[in-house]
Amino acid sequence: MFFPVDLGAHATLGGMAATRASGTTTVRYGSMRDLVLGLTVVMPDGEIIKTGGRARKSASGYDLTRLMIGSEGTLGIITELTVRLFGIPEASQTAMCTFETIEDATETVVMALQCGLALNRIELADTLQMQAINRYSKTELPERPTLWVEMTGSPATVENDMETFVALAETAVNIDQAKTAEDAARIWRIRHDALYASRALRPGIKGISTDVCVPISQLPACISAIQDVIATTSIQAPLVGHVGDGNFHLVLLYDPADEAEVCEAKHINAALVSMAIEMGGTCTGEHGVGLGKKAYLPAEHGPALGVMARIKRAIDPDNIMNPGKIFDL
Repeated sequence: MFFPVDLGAHATLGGMAATRASGTTTVRYGSMRDLVLGLTVVMPDGEIIKTGGRARKSASGYDLTRLMIGSEGTLGIITELTVRLFGIPEASQTAMCTFETIEDATETVVMALQCGLALNRIELADTLQMQAINRYSKTELPERPTLWVEMTGSPATVENDMETFVALAETAVNIDQAKTAEDAARIWRIRHDALYASRALRPGIKGISTDVCVPISQLPACISAIQDVIATTSIQAPLVGHVGDGNFHLVLLYDPADEAEVCEAKHINAALVSMAIEMGGTCTGEHGVGLGKKAYLPAEHGPALGVMARIKRAIDPDNIMNPGKIFDL
C-alpha cells in the first residue's frame, strides 16, 4: 500500500492537508482534498474535534473535513489524519519526450487526457528549465520543452497506453522510454530536483514560485500568453508543472535590490494570475494563499470571500489562529 501525493519536494502530512496540497500524481489520484477521510483538529477554544471517518462516503452533516483542508491553520490545528491508501500498481512505464515548442508539448498533454490514458504523472518543463537541470544535475538532456510521463496499471494496459501516447506525441523530436526501474528512478529524480536547479541559475538571487491552475483546455493558451509577457522583460522564469491537472509554476528569479527587476517580477506574476482567473482558473493550485496571494482573492471569489470571513469570525472570534492569512479581518 502507498499514499500517492508526491509533491516533488518535502512536507508534513498536516501541512499538506492545511494547504490542500497536490503533486505529480494528482492527475491519477487527486489532491489532499480527495485523499483525506478524516481529521483530528484542535479548535481555537481548545476543544478537540474529529471530522469524517473511514467510510468511503457520508451524507451526514456539514463536511468539516473539507472545511479544514486548505484552511491554512486559520480555523484550527490539524493533529491527526486518516488518509486513503492504494495498492501498488502491478506495472509502470516512464518516458521523457522532448518537443520543438512548448505549444506542441501542451497540446500533446490535452490529447493524452482526452483519450483517458492510464496516466499516473505527466509533467512539463520549458527550455530554460531544462538548461537549468543540465547545469545543476550535470546531465546532457535535450534543452527543449520536455514532458515526463508515467503510466501505471496492469501490464497490458500500461503497454497499450504508452504505445497510444507515443503515437499521440507525433510532434515530439525525441522520446526516451525507461527500460529498467533504475532508468525510471533516474528520470523522476531529475524532475524532483527541478526547483533546486532553477534557483541555481542565479545563485543568491530571490526566486518566487507562481502557482496558477487553469482548466486543461486553457493550458496551452495560458502558457503561451505568459511566455509572451516574460519575453518583454529581463526576468529569467523557468517553467515546470503538473500539467495533467492544469497546474504549472514559474520560478521568477530577480534581485530584490534591483527595483526594475522587482517591478518586472511583480508584473509577470500579476499578469499570470489575471489570465488564470479570466480563464476560469485559480491564483493557487496547491501552494495556498498565505500572505502573498491575498490580493487576488476578491477577483477569484467575489462575494464568496465575505462568507469565508464570516466562517472565520464564527469559529475564531478572537482571530488567534494564524491571523492575517488568506484575508484580513
